[in-house]
Amino acid sequence: MDVVWADGHSSHYEFAYLREECPCATCNDAREKKASLGELASSLKSSPALPMFKPKPRAQAATQVGNYAIQINFSDGHSTGIYSYDHLRNICPCAECAKAFRAATG
Repeated sequence: MDVVWADGHSSHYEFAYLREECPCATCNDAREKKASLGELASSLKSSPALPMFKPKPRAQAATQVGNYAIQINFSDGHSTGIYSYDHLRNICPCAECAKAFRAATG
């Protein structure tokens, strides 16, 4: 998905990346649990488990939500994430945005 912002910046998002960055409560909880398990595993000095193969998620549909967001239905059945335009700009994968938006929070 490509977005050209009002300031002229262009962002390109792979759907797998957007699925990983889903802002819904369920996905936020899963990320927190994964981070906690990662900390626990590193404290135990064990090797991480091999990930299961999952096909790359694809977008099946996208719907505008008001004038502030989009909602994407993914091929894995997930559709509860509402991606505000602010969130999309904050997670822009380019190096320029990483410095501008994520350096202060990381």
